Order: sequence, then structure tokens, then C-alpha cells
Amino acid sequence: MESSNEQKTLDVLILAAGLGTRMRSNLAKVLHRLDGRPLINHVCRTATALAPRRVYVVIGHQGEDVKTAVLEELDESHAAFVWQKEQLGTGHAVNAAREFLENEDSTLLVLSGDVPMIRAETLAALVQQHRAHRGKGAACTILTVKLDDPTGYGRIVRGDTGQFDRIVEQKDATDDEKKVKEINSGIYCFDTRKLFSALSSVKNENAQGEYYLTDVPTLLKNAGDDIAIYHHADANEIEGINNRVQLAEMERLLRRRVVKRLMLDYGVTFIDPNATYVSSEAQIGRDTVIFPNVAIEGQSQIGDGCTIRAGARVTNSKIGHGVTIRDYSIIIDSEVGNGCQIGPFAHLRPKSRMEDEAHVGNFVEMKKSVLGRKSKANHLTYLGDATIGEKTNIGAGTITCNYDGVNKHATTIGSNVRIGSDTMLVAPVKVGDGSITGAASVVTKDVPPDTLVYGAPAKIKKDLAATDEAPPSD
Repeated sequence: MESSNEQKTLDVLILAAGLGTRMRSNLAKVLHRLDGRPLINHVCRTATALAPRRVYVVIGHQGEDVKTAVLEELDESHAAFVWQKEQLGTGHAVNAAREFLENEDSTLLVLSGDVPMIRAETLAALVQQHRAHRGKGAACTILTVKLDDPTGYGRIVRGDTGQFDRIVEQKDATDDEKKVKEINSGIYCFDTRKLFSALSSVKNENAQGEYYLTDVPTLLKNAGDDIAIYHHADANEIEGINNRVQLAEMERLLRRRVVKRLMLDYGVTFIDPNATYVSSEAQIGRDTVIFPNVAIEGQSQIGDGCTIRAGARVTNSKIGHGVTIRDYSIIIDSEVGNGCQIGPFAHLRPKSRMEDEAHVGNFVEMKKSVLGRKSKANHLTYLGDATIGEKTNIGAGTITCNYDGVNKHATTIGSNVRIGSDTMLVAPVKVGDGSITGAASVVTKDVPPDTLVYGAPAKIKKDLAATDEAPPSD
């Protein structure tokens, strides 16, 4: 016994097998990136917001790479992959999933992997109308929009009463049919069993020699089933990406929306909104000022009252309140505390952390290191696999020599330490609290607390605690 449409489980089928020849690329179209993520990932994330039982993805060209991208977004237990070995049209692509779906008493939402802007709210409304149509549900519901220039899209042809009659592809349309502005978005809801029954009758007798999914609604109508149309007002949501010009335009549109939201809803200042890249997943606090040519990527979080100067790049990093990031600094997968100063031309590589009020200056590089509260490394320094305490000063030209040719080793520098200019710290090595290294020292052995060392190799020259010559604490 079949369940009512309202009770039927929702499945999602995403078509993502095509090459995308108009992209003029060796990369599958759905793997091209928008907002820093592959196109297919946008569609997958939207699909999961509807809480379907499973998301089926039809893959073909570079299928293993597409599969890898999808699994970055979907849990493997809720994803299934369908191979379309030849690309013979949208009907052929859906038919590839027959063995998985033809016997399911479900509602099937069919999406395109290259339509990244469709919203979950829109799809939810489509599904609701499909299930509620005439009190019993439709066999198929088509999402449509009207375009001033519908060139390239399949046209929705309605009968005398305004009901659905057929979909006509651009290459098969008559001159009168080409004047129709209502177009097929390529997004559908189907009664799953009726879909696969009708697909068995689809032929490839058309200008493309392909099996069109668009033939299915007409076949269902001719069999006496109800076909519904969900007409949507926002054409931007259903725009597909077919070439690099469209991809760039979509990126520009998305960036403009993000920046406008941050300015109006969160109180962020952009000196030149048109010259700034901000991920839609980024969070930026009130009274932060962002200068031109800044890129804030991924899931970065930036606090209140920060200043980010021209040319800086922040990727998947957490920035505290009141931070100044000067020109052309790069921060990747790192964490910066409140009141810190960075740059210009500084580079924080992954797993770096600056505690509150720490400073790194021009041409300083950190990698997998911690710079303690109020500590400073202001000039021409490399800190790799290092842990540095509070109120320590790292002199210009200091290098933590962390690699012995086979393995990486740690350097630990205590609090209230002064590392002289041009010091080489050959890891693994520790420098105790309150110690000093002389300029151009090569430190190969642990330095006790409150000790002065210098030379190459560095040797202990004075016990600062005994002579009351410990460096000031601030």
C-alpha cells in the first residue's frame, strides 16, 4: 500500500557527472570553486538542510575527485554515489540511479550540481507544494522562473488553462516557443516510482540525440498524472554555472551580498567594498575596519575593533578584539589573541598562536608556534615548532633551527627572556626564564634560568640571578 505524499520519505538526487566543456578546463565543472568551496559542496549543504533520508550524487567525469569533495560536506552514511559511465543527457543520468531508487515509495528532489545559489527555503517550499498539490500530491513538480533573456534554457509551454503542457529545449523550440520567458530551472520533485516508470519510455529523438529528463513530465501528464509548477520569483537562485564568466559574476554577486550584510547587520567598515574578498562563512565584529585588497577566507572569526590593512589575507583563523594586522600579512589556520599587532609582511602558518598583546613585525614567520602574552618578535625572524613565554623579546634575525634533515624538533623559550639579534637556536633546546643570549649566538644546549650566554657555540658567561643583573620584567 502506497503512503500519501505527506508521509513519503524525502530523497535527493544531485546530477554531477558532466565535464562542463564550456568551462574550457581540465577540471570537472562541479569542482570549480565558488566562495572557496567546490560548486557541488554548495548544493550538498543546501540539500542536507532539508533533512533527507539520503543524498544520491550522480558522478562520471573525474568521479573519484567529485566523490572526495562531496564527502567533505556530507556524512558518508547519508551519501550514495551513482556512476554514469556515459553522459547521454539528464534523463540518462537520473536513470543511472534506477537500481537504488526505482522501488522506493518516496519523494525525490532532483538538483543540479552546478546551481549553487538555490536556497533551502526555496526547495522546502517546492517540496511542500509538490506534496500538497490538489490535496493528494503531484507526480511531478517543476521549479520555474521568468527571465528577460531565456536563451539557452528549456521553455515551459502552458495549455489554454495555464496548466503545464510540455517543456521544449532551446534547440528543439519553434520561433514562437523561443519567445516564452518562463523557463525550466532543472530542479524537480517527483513521485519516485512514477519517475522511473516514465523514464523507461524516454527516447533520444531530438536535436542533441540525448535522453531528456524534461520529457518525463509530459509522459506523466499523458498518462493522466498531475504535473504542478512552482514558480519562483528570484531568478538568481537557479542560475547555473556554465563558463568562467558566469562563475566570476556569481562570485561577485555573492561577495556583494556578504559585505552588505556585514556592514548593515554587524557594523563592519569596508574602505572599498568592491575591492575586498570575504567568505560567506566568515564572522567579523563591530567597528572592525577593513582596507582594500584584503581576503578573509573560510570560517575565519575576527573580533571587534580590529584594523586589517591593505593586502592582508586571513584564512580559517580566529582573531581576537582590537587586533591590528598591517599590510600584506598572511594568517592561515592560526589563533590571535586580543590586542595583538601583526606585520607588515608577517606570515603565521598553520597551528600558530599569539597570546594577548603579543607582537610580530615585518618579515617574521611563525609555524606551529606559540608566542606568549606581551612577547615580541618584531623583525626578520623565523619561529618554527617553538613555545615562547610571556614578556619575552626575540631579537632581529633570530631563527629556531627546528629541522635536522630528518625530523622536526621543539624550541622552548621561557618568560622575560631576551634573545639577542641573529641568534640561532638549534632544536631541541630550552632557554630558561629571565635568560639572555648575546648577538650572533648559536645555542646548542639548554640554557638555565637567569643566565647570560653568547658565542658560537653559546656558553654560559654569567649567572644573572647571582649578580642581580636579571633583565627587567616588562
